[in-house]
Amino acid sequence: MSKFKYLLEGIVKNNPTFVLVLGMCPTLATTTSAMNGMGMGAATMAVLICSNMVISLLAPIIPDKVRIPCYIVVIAAFVTVVQFVMQAFTPALYETLGIFIPLIVVNCIVLGRAEAFANKHSVLESALDGIGIGIGFTIALTCIGLVREVLGNLSAFDHKFASSDGMLVFVLAPGAFLVLGYLMVIFNKIKGKKNA
Repeated sequence: MSKFKYLLEGIVKNNPTFVLVLGMCPTLATTTSAMNGMGMGAATMAVLICSNMVISLLAPIIPDKVRIPCYIVVIAAFVTVVQFVMQAFTPALYETLGIFIPLIVVNCIVLGRAEAFANKHSVLESALDGIGIGIGFTIALTCIGLVREVLGNLSAFDHKFASSDGMLVFVLAPGAFLVLGYLMVIFNKIKGKKNA
């Protein structure tokens, strides 16, 4: 498999949101706007890339009995760094995302990629996998957030384009499920046509 293919698989074939259906808690909770979705996706991508690389390096020396706890410690260290960086440079986004930033530690996307990919592949391949999965997750969250924001607030990326209010349901939890469901269908339909 070429190195470039690792990158593309995370965006399309193994998209964590639309194909693998992983990380649904932050997907549904933080996508009330495109900026929130993009911020959460970028934070998760940073943790994915860094933790994949370190776990790839440490995997040969970590005993099997303590593999998962060691992975969680590595991931938690990078989440803490990302949390401090966000708090320092994007405090408004940090406040909006709230508890969901520390919860990246137990996000099944990050831990799943560590277990399924990073511990079996080289550092470069693990970094490319982290970038691909991270971009796929960020695109998915941004798209969901954008659709919810346009329909719910009549705005895009926090810029209001109409003076009236949108449909409240799309700002609330039921709207998140509706948008996610329709976007999953559209994504998989397009992906299916390309594979045919």
